[in-house]
Amino acid sequence: MTTRIAVVGAGSWGTTLAAVLAKNGHDVVLWAFEADVVQQISVGHENQRFLPGIRLPDTLRVTGDLAEALFRAEVVVNVVPSQFAGRVMADAAPHVGERCQLVNASKGIETATLRCMDEVLMDALGEERMKDFTVLSGPSFALEVAREAPTALVAASVESSAAARVQWLFQNRYFRVYTNPDVVGVELGGALKNVIALAAGMSSGLGFGHNTLAALITRGLAEMTRLGQAMGAQPTTFAGLAGMGDLVLTCTGELSRNRTVGVRLGRGESLASILREMSAVAEGVKTAQAAHGLAEREGVEMPITSEVRMVLLYGRDPREALWSLMERGPKPEEWS
Repeated sequence: MTTRIAVVGAGSWGTTLAAVLAKNGHDVVLWAFEADVVQQISVGHENQRFLPGIRLPDTLRVTGDLAEALFRAEVVVNVVPSQFAGRVMADAAPHVGERCQLVNASKGIETATLRCMDEVLMDALGEERMKDFTVLSGPSFALEVAREAPTALVAASVESSAAARVQWLFQNRYFRVYTNPDVVGVELGGALKNVIALAAGMSSGLGFGHNTLAALITRGLAEMTRLGQAMGAQPTTFAGLAGMGDLVLTCTGELSRNRTVGVRLGRGESLASILREMSAVAEGVKTAQAAHGLAEREGVEMPITSEVRMVLLYGRDPREALWSLMERGPKPEEWS
């Protein structure tokens, strides 16, 4: 059965998800903010700006008009970067049907308000449209999915039927989707792993090897789990695809934007110069500040996140940040 789906946001991940859905036989319209992206996909079936070299399905349509993209959509997939999603979805609200299912595939925390994406989108779209709200997250580089590399993700919703529907919409021979009821845990896992990836990149940029990386990943997971539990998430979620899976991918993969930013910081480049050269968004840069705010609000210790924030906001030397973590007082290995 064909489903009418609007994908809002034509970065590398939004374009890839739209292609997955189109290949699965659904009626898909992709909304792009950038006029050149609309032109490139319409004429050449390629998003040269964000996903170069990937031929997109001929059946995938693209538009720069939100109303056109959302017309009669049964499912709306938000893939707008987290700091802009509220604004875009508020503009989209008049065109989103009350029975439309909302799927969020954007990973981040709104810096100004410390809200996760479910809260941001509820404010933009209203409670009625959030009944079947589902989060799609997990270890997935857009380029690898676009090349049909076997990939596994999680669809999380408090409504099991909603998660199952998203599972059915997306799943195919190379894109496997598991369901999970823990919306908060899956959202936090997808956002917080980017902060730890920045630290992992800094470690690599400083010339340290696998010992340091393993320590950062493991203790980073402990931080993520502590904050998640304080906010009502299930600790087991962080041992799964949306937690450990995404964390390992983002901390070790060469395609990781956040790891790349960290590597360059570790080598002595300034954050401003790095970001000027990037066309895509490294969500961890903004999420570090938001995660620190959540940790303070919840009374949770997150030392790696705190040091990453100091590097990003106040220019702390990454080497000093790493040694500060190592020289903290002796502690037991705690996860709660």
